Amino acid sequence: MLDKIPYSILIPITVFMLLAPFRPMPHVIEKLIMLKQGTLSRPIDIFDLFYHLAPLILLIVKIILQVRASGQA
Repeated sequence: MLDKIPYSILIPITVFMLLAPFRPMPHVIEKLIMLKQGTLSRPIDIFDLFYHLAPLILLIVKIILQVRASGQA
């Protein structure tokens, strides 16, 4: 199923989600700072981090699967 999502869609979505919201600070950066400080404890903050990282995770998995498939061919 993941192979049906083209890179031309997945990459812009990934970049957008990593940078959103653009002001005052992207949520991913804000949540990673909270994680480093040990203050990432509210469920909404944890969900927000995973929500913004989900496209990146999908992109990484897609790349790994494609590399493995091309190595077997």
